[in-house]
Amino acid sequence: MSTPLIHITNATLRNPELRFETPLSFDLLPCQHWAVIGPNGAGKTTFANLLTGKLPLADGSISYNIPGDAPLHEKVRCVSFRDMYSLADSRNLYYQQRWHATEEETPKVRDLLQKSCNEAELEKLIALFSIENLLDKNIICLSSGELRKYLIINALKSIPKVLILDNPYVGLDEKSRTMLNELLAQLVQQGNIQLMLLLSNPDEIPDVVTHVLPFFRMRCLPGVSRADFFADKELHETLFAQPQSYILPPVQTTTEPPYHITLDMHDINIRYGARSILKNLDWHIKKGEKWALLGPNGAGKSTVLSLICADNPQAYANDFLLFGKKRGTGESIWDIKKHIGYASPELLLYYRDDLACIDVVCSGFFDHVGLHHKCTQQQRQMAWQWMVVFGISHLREKYFLKISFGEQHMVMLARAFVKNPELLILDEPMHGLDLSNKARVTQIIEVFCTQKNKSLIYVTHYFSEVPTCITQRKNLAVEDNSPYRP
Repeated sequence: MSTPLIHITNATLRNPELRFETPLSFDLLPCQHWAVIGPNGAGKTTFANLLTGKLPLADGSISYNIPGDAPLHEKVRCVSFRDMYSLADSRNLYYQQRWHATEEETPKVRDLLQKSCNEAELEKLIALFSIENLLDKNIICLSSGELRKYLIINALKSIPKVLILDNPYVGLDEKSRTMLNELLAQLVQQGNIQLMLLLSNPDEIPDVVTHVLPFFRMRCLPGVSRADFFADKELHETLFAQPQSYILPPVQTTTEPPYHITLDMHDINIRYGARSILKNLDWHIKKGEKWALLGPNGAGKSTVLSLICADNPQAYANDFLLFGKKRGTGESIWDIKKHIGYASPELLLYYRDDLACIDVVCSGFFDHVGLHHKCTQQQRQMAWQWMVVFGISHLREKYFLKISFGEQHMVMLARAFVKNPELLILDEPMHGLDLSNKARVTQIIEVFCTQKNKSLIYVTHYFSEVPTCITQRKNLAVEDNSPYRP
């Protein structure tokens, strides 16, 4: 029998808050490529942190038999969306900073990739993943999909022996997902790397995966072959049970909004230096309309949302009406934001204070990153009700930075709904969610949109996830004006 590259025996973590229900044992054998799969909060990321040596043990052991003299963190690399924290000093950054061209610049993608890297190998990776257009962007200006591409290439440049990718497909458009699968296939074919993908959706398991390791409620279930996993329908139902009842959010009575046009953009042009982000954009949303905003990575979707959410100062230089008023006619940023409920995976990166999850939901009443105002008892009760609706009531007093990425995203979705906004903007709302939570969130959106006069902008790279309440689409294209077809 082959010697395991990583051998874990009866491991019990020192931190009781992170411990699995039973001691964990696992062997990573040569030529195996694993999908670690399970619902949000099941323990997948904790398992990855154990493999990379980040979590000390109270009992049991973990040993490595990986050739080479490189330190462990270079031999076993884990790529997560949270790695954005390490790219810049996030304590000195704020969410709107990426839209302010006069702010102090953060590093460019080109400069970061060229550090301690074989230039020839780097050029291959850049060409393979088609990120030439990202090289001269500041790292803070990348969209979530662009950032994920950068993080994967940044990990590959050191040629790790074991590469762990935490939800690698979320945030990537269809073309980029196909390219990532081709890249993974090439890496496996070369035979010098072993893959481990942390996934919440069985449909995302790529062809290169040979084995599947299920996690459920902080328990590591027995590993199985790829074929056996897909044949075990009972296991699928256990991991991803569907909500049993239609969920009705607590709805507040609201007065009739005094406008007829939620959004009116005419001939919008946004440039940063020599880069044209949006060109001659027109978009007209009537009160109560539900729209899907579609387009590939880099098409400008995040920029459009920044204009609507009053985060981008270039709105003042364009013909732009919001809630029936022209931008720049005396309204403050907060006058605009009070009408909007907004959720985006990018917003997660700026919650660096370890608040209780109930406080993160409460921050939606004030539209701040963090909770800087005292909530009323009524507001806290409403926040609690929304946590119940989203199935995250058990996270109420848990610290936001200690829960899984999928759980964090559910908390941020509850934050977007908490004030029953007139305009709901959901940027990749299914980002990192398991199948059960996707079904739950879809139900909540559908029910919310039965209310009169509620407008919705829904951004996604997965057209199959668009709720049925959406009746209209806005397609953005990249600068070469090539059409996007979902």
